[in-house]
Amino acid sequence: MQPKKIFEGVYEINGRIATLNSTPGKRAYSEELKIVDRKEYRLWNPYRSKLSAAIALGLKNFHFKNSDKVLYIGAATGTTVSHISDIVVDGRIYCIEMSERNMRELVKLCESRPNMLPILADASEPNAYSDYIETCDVLYQDASAREQAKILLSNARFLKRGGYAYFVIKSQSIDISKKPREIFESELKILENDFEVIEKTSLDPYDKLHLFSVLKKK
Repeated sequence: MQPKKIFEGVYEINGRIATLNSTPGKRAYSEELKIVDRKEYRLWNPYRSKLSAAIALGLKNFHFKNSDKVLYIGAATGTTVSHISDIVVDGRIYCIEMSERNMRELVKLCESRPNMLPILADASEPNAYSDYIETCDVLYQDASAREQAKILLSNARFLKRGGYAYFVIKSQSIDISKKPREIFESELKILENDFEVIEKTSLDPYDKLHLFSVLKKK
C-alpha cells in the first residue's frame, strides 16, 4: 500500500503513522522501519509519543513545516523529537532537557541528526539558554513539572507572534488531589492573555490523565 500523506512529513502506512526517515538505516529508539518504493519510513508509535497519539486521535492542527525552527521543552531521550526531526528536515530543533541521564542518550541521537541541538537546562530558567536560541515558529512542551503553564509562558519569548505552541498538560505532575479537568482548565486559564486555544484533545487511551492542546500566540 502506498503511504497516505496526513500532514506535511507525516504519513499513514497500513493504518499506522510514520515519518520518512531522514537518516536511512538508523533507528532513534526501537521503532519499526518500513521500505516503500525504495524509501524508508519510521513507524511512529502512539504509545511512545504524545504527538503521534494526538494524530491518531484525529488532531486537526499540525503546523510543523520543512524549514521550521522548533523549541522543544522536555526532549527526554528524543523519541518524539526524532520524528519532528524527520519533518523539519531543513529546519532546526532546540531540545531542552534537564535530566543528565536522558541528555546522554539525546546527545548520541543528535550526533546523527544535525538539525537537533541538545541543551542541558531547566526550562523554568530560560535565561540560562536564551543566547543559544533564535526566534522559533513552533514551541512544543511535554514537561513533568508542577507549574507547566508558567514554564510555557516563560519560554514564549522565543516563539514568534502568530506561532503555534503544542502544550501537553500532565495533570498528575501538577496535583493528584484535583480532578484532571480542573487542572487542564486552570493551566489554560493562565495562558489566556498570551495564547488562543485552537484545539484540545484527550490522549486517552494512549496516555491517560493528559491533555494535548494546540495554542496560537497572540
